[in-house]
Amino acid sequence: MTKEEFTKKIIKFECWGFLIIIVILWLDEILDIPAVVFGGQATPINYTESLFETVLVVGLATLVMIMTRQLLERIQYLEGILPVCMFCKKIRKEDQWVPIENYIRDHSAAEFSHSLCPDCREEHYGYLKGSKEKITGPMETISKF
Repeated sequence: MTKEEFTKKIIKFECWGFLIIIVILWLDEILDIPAVVFGGQATPINYTESLFETVLVVGLATLVMIMTRQLLERIQYLEGILPVCMFCKKIRKEDQWVPIENYIRDHSAAEFSHSLCPDCREEHYGYLKGSKEKITGPMETISKF
């Protein structure tokens, strides 16, 4: 499913939801549901009030659908199968192999920062475990072994 199809599907569900609300408002006005269900006092049909409520619901529906469309336009996602090198983790893009960080950065709003997980810290810098020497990088200082 493409992004545009996804957006249309969500907008369609929102339209159906607001249409159901409008139908319930009119059914309540015509059938006087509270009087029937709860045995309350019957009220006369007020078309002006129902029309006003309908206009309010349509206005709210329009606002919600505009905001939904704007928010969904901001969402970027990756889909499909990405050919990834099993050793260096580069991704094949057309005839080139690009680092995964570059590919995701170019195809989404994500930014990367590099860090060191505890397993890799142990594997690559385990020899410094008892040392007071610090390994510094641009994002963090690795000193807790």
